[in-house]
Amino acid sequence: MFKKILIANRGEIACRITQTAHRLGCKVVAVYSDADAKARHVSMADEAVYIGGSQPSESYLCVDKIIAAAIAHGAEAVHPGYGFLSENPDFVEAVEAAGLAFVGPSASAIRAMGLKDAAKVLMEAAGVPVVPGYHGTDQDPERLAKEASSIGYPVLIKAVAGGGGKGMRRVDCAAEFSAALASAQAEARTAFGNADVLIEKYILQPRHIEMQVFGDGTQALHLYERDCSLQRRHQKVIEEAPAPGMTDAVRLAMGEAAVRAAEAIGYCGAGTVEFIVDGAHGLRPDGFWFMEMNTRLQVEHPVTEAITGIDLVEWQLRVASGAALPLTQSDISINGHAFEARLYAEDVPKGFLPATGTLDHLKFDPEARNDTGVRAGDTISPFYDPMIAKVITHGATRKEALAKLSKALKNTQVAGAVTNLGFLSALCEHSGFEQADMDTGLIERDLDQLVLPQQITLASIAAALLCATSLARSAVTGFHLWSQLWQSIDLWSEDEAIAVSYSYGADYLDIECSHGGITASESRITFAHGKAWLNDCVLPFAVLHGKRITVFGTPSLEFRLADPLDRAGSATGDANVILSPMPGLIRTVFVAKGQEVKEGDPVVTLEAMKMEHTLRAPKDGTVEDVYCADGDQVDSGQTLASFVDG
Repeated sequence: MFKKILIANRGEIACRITQTAHRLGCKVVAVYSDADAKARHVSMADEAVYIGGSQPSESYLCVDKIIAAAIAHGAEAVHPGYGFLSENPDFVEAVEAAGLAFVGPSASAIRAMGLKDAAKVLMEAAGVPVVPGYHGTDQDPERLAKEASSIGYPVLIKAVAGGGGKGMRRVDCAAEFSAALASAQAEARTAFGNADVLIEKYILQPRHIEMQVFGDGTQALHLYERDCSLQRRHQKVIEEAPAPGMTDAVRLAMGEAAVRAAEAIGYCGAGTVEFIVDGAHGLRPDGFWFMEMNTRLQVEHPVTEAITGIDLVEWQLRVASGAALPLTQSDISINGHAFEARLYAEDVPKGFLPATGTLDHLKFDPEARNDTGVRAGDTISPFYDPMIAKVITHGATRKEALAKLSKALKNTQVAGAVTNLGFLSALCEHSGFEQADMDTGLIERDLDQLVLPQQITLASIAAALLCATSLARSAVTGFHLWSQLWQSIDLWSEDEAIAVSYSYGADYLDIECSHGGITASESRITFAHGKAWLNDCVLPFAVLHGKRITVFGTPSLEFRLADPLDRAGSATGDANVILSPMPGLIRTVFVAKGQEVKEGDPVVTLEAMKMEHTLRAPKDGTVEDVYCADGDQVDSGQTLASFVDG
């Protein structure tokens, strides 16, 4: 076993690796950027090395800096985590050339699976079923269109060097192919420096099921499957293991195919073989096809650990240090069921727009496993993936594990940044998901019922009021002749003020308010058993952070304490401009001064937090002016374009 390793990564995966390394008596060297100087993964490490600016290209993607840090601090091996350099074969070779061990597969194995078209040819030769499609090198648009027609619509255009849904487009008819191809190629060129694509048959009721594999460079085994069908924008949201509806026959066929895939490239370490499955008529041994192999540890690996009892990071470290595979295939069994939900700082109603902010309050359910790289007080920056945590639960049955996940999400508290907590909770209660009747299109089809609108209730108002006034209670309970002393406060929700009157008694708080359909006249908050009660119901928990109050629930609500005059003076109310929703890089400007636009026409594409976002015209009109250009770095709230009525 290694005595010291360097982790060439950040965030929750760096923290996760550190935990296992320390349990095994191995010291850890962390690396960090400007944005991560006070990050959790840095504080957990035994040693930490500054490697550059906040942009990944200035730090976490700098091979020379990372290797120099490992050598200078006496590390014997480098663990890449996932993302960044984890699937970069040149990095593997550089690590090994420096006399260090790489905790992962060989450079040749990564290259073999790095391009989706070449990987599919290799898998066909190894006897692994692949989706019907075109994987050739001729990238002429006419040839690609002809191949798409030959395969039969709908088809899927995929970047050969892709990942994370980038460079991927579904096309339903020939008339849409040319535009979709150009869009996919442009995105692939930006994201991967390679515009080449392949064409595949699109499975109409697809499920995404993947096999966890582990190899020693010669032999491989599998640790069963994970179902990752709950996706949006081709990115996973909730994963589970084992896959619902999986039969022994299908598991055997899929497991053998995954092992053949790993052994065909001499795979060493943890990897994942991803399959697309036709879920139209249940799982069948002849109804799954190879999509790609991820030559690294996966984000969702904890659900496999939960059902097998195996620490995959420990296996990685042991095998990389020269040990044999710890178990044989027959030694590995499935115990119960597990779920993982990805908790992100993102604004779901605004199209899952990644969000930034300071985590003023952060609390997890102690009965769940919570893999996180942040703490209360940390900032979600625009430079990296906005994941806050992975919430993992395990139970004897799927129903039990899902109930635990629902409870854990409802008990998770985040204040200071908008999150997808309400969306995740709604998914847990979705009837189709509860009954395991799902495919990769479930979220898109049922998005309206999954995006819960904020609903202000008397209880949420009372909880916010109590939170706002509790710190000043001793100052407002003063003496008043003949009548109860009433005071008032405005709780702001978005651009609307909710006027609330309140009066303290010896052990109660009376409130009056009128908002929308809520009318409360002298409702009383009482205190008993260490809790606050309104009309015999326990009030939701709320926290005051700065001039904001977050009332936790499904979804959580945020109120602000503000002077109405200040609020009115600061609100622009201008629907004739497009503002940047976050700091980012302008990739493409689609309009020019004087150009006529229709509502919804694309105006600019903004790249931020590892994703591209198209900002569109707010209404019909004429472009008055454009205040940015391709390649500009812009700040949150910066004006990008203005319009006048057409």
